[in-house]
Amino acid sequence: MTSTWADDALTCDAFLGGRLMLWQPRAGYRAGVDAVLLAAAIPAEAGQSVLDLGCGVGAAALSLSRRVPGLAVTGVEVQPPYAALARRNTQDNGLALDVVEADLRALPGGVRAQAFDHVIANPPYYDRLASSPAQDPGRDIALGGDTPLADWAETATRRLRPGGWLTLIQHVMRLPDVLGALDDRLGAVEVLPVAGRAGAAPSRFLLRARKGGRAAFRLWPALVLHEGPAHLRDAESYTPQAQAILRDAASLVWPR
Repeated sequence: MTSTWADDALTCDAFLGGRLMLWQPRAGYRAGVDAVLLAAAIPAEAGQSVLDLGCGVGAAALSLSRRVPGLAVTGVEVQPPYAALARRNTQDNGLALDVVEADLRALPGGVRAQAFDHVIANPPYYDRLASSPAQDPGRDIALGGDTPLADWAETATRRLRPGGWLTLIQHVMRLPDVLGALDDRLGAVEVLPVAGRAGAAPSRFLLRARKGGRAAFRLWPALVLHEGPAHLRDAESYTPQAQAILRDAASLVWPR
C-alpha cells in the first residue's frame, strides 16, 4: 500500500449535512453511515475522554467531536495512510483528535496509561477465516484484518475506567461473536439492531456495555433508516430519526 495518496486519488465528502468534510481514498475503505451512527450512539459529555479503536480517516471520532464539543478524543489506527488522512481531516475541520499509529494489541505507553470514559469501535465486519480478502489492502484490513474480535474487546475493556462505556457497531451476523467476546467485566449490555426499512431483517447492530455494569441484557426494537417498503426514486428517504442523526448531527437516543 502506498504511504500517502495524491489529492486526485481522494474525494472530500460531506458528513452531517456538510458540518464535517472528510478526505477519503477513492479506492480503499470508505466511511459512511455506520461511522455516523456509531458517533451518534455514544452518550458522551463535554470534558470526557474517548478512545476510538481503528479510527480510519477519523469519521466516527470527528463526527462525535463535531456533535459534542469539549471532548478529549484519541484515535488509534494501524494503517499509516489512513492515520495521515485522519490528521488532515482533524486539521481541516478545526477539531481536536489525537491520532496514534499503532496496532490495538500493542498500544504505546501513553495510551495504556490512560483510562477512558468511552471506547468506541467499528471492528472489521468479516471473519477473515471465513471470507475472501478484498483486492485493496487498506480495504481488506478495514473489513477483515487479522485481529480477532476478542482482542478488540480485551483492549477496549482494559482502557475503560470503571463505569465507562464501550460502544460499537457491527454486522448482525457477528452478534454471537461479539457477545462471546465480552466477559464479566462488562455488563448492562444493550443491543440496538439497525434495519434499512420497516419489516426488513437488520443488517447491522449497535451495542453498548458498561464496565462494572450489572443491569440485565436488553435487545431493543430496530432503528429503521428509510421510509417506505422499497427505494422508489433517486432521492433520500430517511426516517425523521435517521435524518436527524445523519444530516443534522443529532444524538441517537437509546430506548428506555
